Amino acid sequence: MTSINTEKTSGAKLWRKFKHNRLGYWSFIIFISLYIFSLAGEIVSNDKPLIVHYDNNWYFPFLHHYPETTFGGVFPAYTDYYDPFVKEQITKGKNFAIYPINPYYYDTLNYFSADGHFPAPPSRDHVLGTDTAGYDLAARLLYGFRISVTFAFALTLFGTILGVFIGAIQGYYAGKVDFFGQRLIEIWNAIPELYLLIIFASIFSPSLSLLFVLLSLFSWVMLSDYVRVEFLRNRQLEYVKAARAMGLPNRLIIWRHILPNSLTPVITFLPFRLSAAIMALASLDFLGLGVSNTGPSLGNLMSQGKANLDAWWISLFTFGVLMGTLLLLTFIGEALRNALDNRTPDPIKRTNENLLTSKSESRELSGAPV
Repeated sequence: MTSINTEKTSGAKLWRKFKHNRLGYWSFIIFISLYIFSLAGEIVSNDKPLIVHYDNNWYFPFLHHYPETTFGGVFPAYTDYYDPFVKEQITKGKNFAIYPINPYYYDTLNYFSADGHFPAPPSRDHVLGTDTAGYDLAARLLYGFRISVTFAFALTLFGTILGVFIGAIQGYYAGKVDFFGQRLIEIWNAIPELYLLIIFASIFSPSLSLLFVLLSLFSWVMLSDYVRVEFLRNRQLEYVKAARAMGLPNRLIIWRHILPNSLTPVITFLPFRLSAAIMALASLDFLGLGVSNTGPSLGNLMSQGKANLDAWWISLFTFGVLMGTLLLLTFIGEALRNALDNRTPDPIKRTNENLLTSKSESRELSGAPV
């Protein structure tokens, strides 16, 4: 019971110290809000109405596909809601349709748009303009941000679990296990990652799953070194020796005693690992080794901006989204590092000390006994 209360107290103290860093705290709030907003992309940015009321019936096109015959058309194909005939059908009389905020999906081509060429600058139809293929830039950025952050979360989670596991085994058992493990890691880390990606991209069609597998093979190496060092230090402490003397199995000593005291570098590096994963995906997409051209990708948009310098809106807005994301993660990482630093005072403790100091000074000035 005491250990549970101690964990709750340390967790509350960590949160207070993190929250006290206003820049990092609000960066965390903004980043999480933007990611949740992107997860609702089908509701925010879609080429299908959210709700259609037609002939006293309710339809939900963003959830189900309806043939054109449903709305008085002739063809049994899926409905094109940009077709002037369909628009007239679902809005005449008592019929109505509710569209998303941005009425474009990331692969929507509006053949009835007034834009004469692509890429088209920001206009009334496309607030942020279009890319070279005529896709809406706002939709591409929204879904590209979602894919980048989700990919970074998955890669960071897998790399962290694998890095912690391998580092814990090396650091706890030390000796020959650590020696041969380090030699194998040095050999593995010497493999040129970019060349490997180029070779596999030439054999297989580029995809997120292929990138995830290849990057996961190397994403754990750096973190395992930090965990290994923490375990090598903590295994010599008295509480570990006491746990061994009590006959606890190695797995319990690693999991319940050493690991919780070795997670500081792991937690500190998480935001920076997310930034590295986002930049890795954007860089590979920029080189043409990542997501296909039809898929939403920040790196692919940067490549389009480089090839079309006159289309300033592509480079400007894509760069803004990418740099804004990296800055938010950097501020979060700095705040998290300061919160985990034992030299950083607890805000409540410091406030109490200031109050006591103020009271003492007031008593001294008034001549009352302190």
